[in-house]
Amino acid sequence: MLSTTEIFERIYSGFIGKAIGVRLGAPVEPTIWSYERIRDTYGEVTEYLRDFKNFAADDDTNGPVYFIRALRDYGLGATAEEVGKTWLNYAAEEHGMYWWGGFGNSTEHTAYQNLRAGIPAPQSGSIAQNGTTVAEQIGGQIFIDSWGWVHPADPKKAAEASARAARVAHDGEGLHGARFCAAAIAQAFVAKNIEDVIETGLATIPADSLYAKVSRAVLRFHDSNRNDWRACRDMLTADWGYDRYPGVCHIIPNAGVLIMSLIYGQGDLPRTVEIATMAGWDTDCNAGNAGAIVGTLQKVQPGWDKYRKPINDFVVASGVTGTVNVVDIPSFARELTVLALRLQGREAPALWVEDFERRGVRFDFDAPGATHGFRTEPFNQIAVKASAERHTDNAKGSLEILLDRLERGHGGRIFWKPFYRRSDFDDERYRPMFTPLADDGQRVSFKLWLDPWNGDGNLRVAPYVRRAMTGAIQETGAWHVPSASGWQDYAFTIPDGNGEAVDEIGILVEYFGRLKFLGRLFLADFSVSGKGRAVIDPSKEAHEWGGITRFTWNRGHWSLQQGRIHAHTATDADAWTGNAYLRDVSVKAELQPHSGASHLVVARAQGTSRFYAAGFENGEAVILLEDHGTKILARGPFRTEYGRSYAVDLTVEGGKLTLSVDGERLLQADDGTLRYGMAGLRMASAGRMSIGRLEVAER
Repeated sequence: MLSTTEIFERIYSGFIGKAIGVRLGAPVEPTIWSYERIRDTYGEVTEYLRDFKNFAADDDTNGPVYFIRALRDYGLGATAEEVGKTWLNYAAEEHGMYWWGGFGNSTEHTAYQNLRAGIPAPQSGSIAQNGTTVAEQIGGQIFIDSWGWVHPADPKKAAEASARAARVAHDGEGLHGARFCAAAIAQAFVAKNIEDVIETGLATIPADSLYAKVSRAVLRFHDSNRNDWRACRDMLTADWGYDRYPGVCHIIPNAGVLIMSLIYGQGDLPRTVEIATMAGWDTDCNAGNAGAIVGTLQKVQPGWDKYRKPINDFVVASGVTGTVNVVDIPSFARELTVLALRLQGREAPALWVEDFERRGVRFDFDAPGATHGFRTEPFNQIAVKASAERHTDNAKGSLEILLDRLERGHGGRIFWKPFYRRSDFDDERYRPMFTPLADDGQRVSFKLWLDPWNGDGNLRVAPYVRRAMTGAIQETGAWHVPSASGWQDYAFTIPDGNGEAVDEIGILVEYFGRLKFLGRLFLADFSVSGKGRAVIDPSKEAHEWGGITRFTWNRGHWSLQQGRIHAHTATDADAWTGNAYLRDVSVKAELQPHSGASHLVVARAQGTSRFYAAGFENGEAVILLEDHGTKILARGPFRTEYGRSYAVDLTVEGGKLTLSVDGERLLQADDGTLRYGMAGLRMASAGRMSIGRLEVAER
């Protein structure tokens, strides 16, 4: 039986491999980048083809992060229909998450519209519903990595689970791709070589399937020509090319590239993802799948560093849950490990169970080489890397901060980012949306240990936070010289930000000695915890990526006008803010109805289709539960006046829900369906409203 540590470290390595492959292949994904054009432009790919401030979201990583949440929301035996509900719940319609290439053209867009129309999975993705061309595009395999990771060393169960999940949008050969990739990942936990991984994956699909046939064609070619993958690629063009298979991105030619990159890469991650990228066709998908498989097999290696360092333990997702979209890879690997252990009937470590639904973050630097996304400014004199040299009693590692020859008056920042804005990115991939992971009033704690090599003892540090809109630095503790004799504890409460979000938490460094300073700081046991309070003053927010800073959104038009949030829709519309795991909370909004019949505030929102809402609807005051269908929990007559401001307060404590308007308690209800979720705003039907100050306060 695999140990918890082994499962965790291989999942972590596999996700790093996935992220590397996607980032490497993405710049040459569009069809204008043919195999020949990639070859003639870049020759042998041996490094990233493009630098990014931060690599924005990608559908290849969105799926593994979000679809596995079906096991959270519906239990470990989640069905295809329940995975379909998960698709609906976490995707914003026609932005983020998938390639929204049009009904009948994009498989995912087609499946989503089917689900919205009430066609449940697996019918939503079936050949009978959509035809073979749509059902057999590449998406059958690119979203399923997590189903392999949560079934370590059990390829049969991994294949079965991935096929159930893939049926939401795919059928036929698309399901064979899902089975192969998930089974290969599951086998990679225990396999000795890549041949074992490939054969185990192929054993889960029919031998007479096209997927198996193209795979065998590649393996036979490799047997007779082990050193020239380009010759193999020429064979794929001639016998299995895009010209033979309809649709935008059919799975069969890309299956050939995937098998080719695995067998010619021979279990080495960099070489594998390089081949998958140079081979063309769907480069980010193929390199991502190959990277996930080989990353799980090989585990993180020093030879990955040129590709791994820019990842920095961080990827972006673009679902509707803003705090989930900031993906810390070690933390996500812990979540998948908890699911893997539960699926095996094993007990997960108690602290990891807390992490599973943590309001805040906990970084222990236990994963091999983990940095948890910490950054530095300036880059040329302060650098971070993982270290196992020094650690606390409760962890295996720490963050090593190299301070390289600081002159008198020099300094900088070492920080983690709990929030991102549009300016943090230089591309538009899949339009992510963000909500801060840290709020005013929460407690930040960490440990430091100074290791001075050269200097005269005048290196000082102070904890700080930075505000997202103005860039203002708030020092949260006194400047002092950190301890050089052991771990020193630091803790502070995030101060009031006067309506601005926090986008950096870290330490300021200054040096005032006469000699150049050279040495190290070690940082460990970083956490943000406790109850917080978010005050949103619309006059201080900005319109970015089609929405409003600090909010994610689905449908409708959300804008800022005259210092207020304006919401306008012809159907329904939602916007959410706050942490994914808020529990007892008061959501207060200064709300003006302008037209229509539905004007609501929201609490414990777990997506587009699961939340509590309260306010005004159809001439009544209401408290309701939305759980893929609407249930009115309490109601009473209430006549609203258009243009009048109402102070609306929805308070949720345990299973008790209370609606107050202008300080008067109107309604109360009891319901225990939802235990946590975001806050937000909603209109359930056509109309318009505006919102002034919004406050989300934990109780």
